[in-house]
Amino acid sequence: MSGGLHNMDRLREERRSWFYFAIGIAIYGWSIYGVGFDPIDLVRGLPAMGNLFARMWPPDLAYVPTILPAFLETIKIALLSTVVGGLLAIPIILLAARNINRTIWLVYTVKAFLNLVRTLPDMLLAAIFVAALGVGALPGVMALAIFSFGIIAKLTSESTEAIDPGPIEAMEAVGARKLQVIHFAVVPQILPQFVAYCLYVFEINIRVAAVLGLVGAGGIGRLLLRDMNLLRYPQALTIIIATFVLVAGLDFFSTKLRERLI
Repeated sequence: MSGGLHNMDRLREERRSWFYFAIGIAIYGWSIYGVGFDPIDLVRGLPAMGNLFARMWPPDLAYVPTILPAFLETIKIALLSTVVGGLLAIPIILLAARNINRTIWLVYTVKAFLNLVRTLPDMLLAAIFVAALGVGALPGVMALAIFSFGIIAKLTSESTEAIDPGPIEAMEAVGARKLQVIHFAVVPQILPQFVAYCLYVFEINIRVAAVLGLVGAGGIGRLLLRDMNLLRYPQALTIIIATFVLVAGLDFFSTKLRERLI
């Protein structure tokens, strides 16, 4: 009897899996049809893509000294925006954590605000700030600071809700004030995760800052757009390769740092 029930449960589970799989395939097919994706068009475009890469090769290595200031600007934009976003996130982290902020309506209000912030695309934010502040690095910093704030606050607040409640309860039992509880019982537990998330966001910001120049928000993307528009393909390839090396190197060191922290 128990074996029959087990087989029935397994059969229902298999049917449920196939049902979800069919839904996934249907949604995927609907997406392909909706965007008009045609593999034949992609195959027909391969010669043109090959011709473009042929015109890019070889990269102009003599162009490297020219692009170094733009790369340094990209790193500065990513670093500054990460620091600003991380600092702005600190009070929001505490307000969004249910084990720290016991006012439930305020917790859900802050969480809804974070969800709203994270729905704004970084390129859209950059375009808005460029329109408001003009072309340059400042719009990029502002856009990525908001982007960084949303991610750091969301991830760290969730980590804060998962910390060990023992130290908090012990300090509250002896009459410690709220700030003392946060300083001695909460901060030591979440600080490694907070720093790790900041490093992770810094990695992302390097990538994003490299393309924000396409909308006039400073960084190496501005040079890339200019060279592509002027059909200076070897110079553009130099920028692409240098960007890859920069991002890969920073990813490696940031990953090692996060592994040591967590």
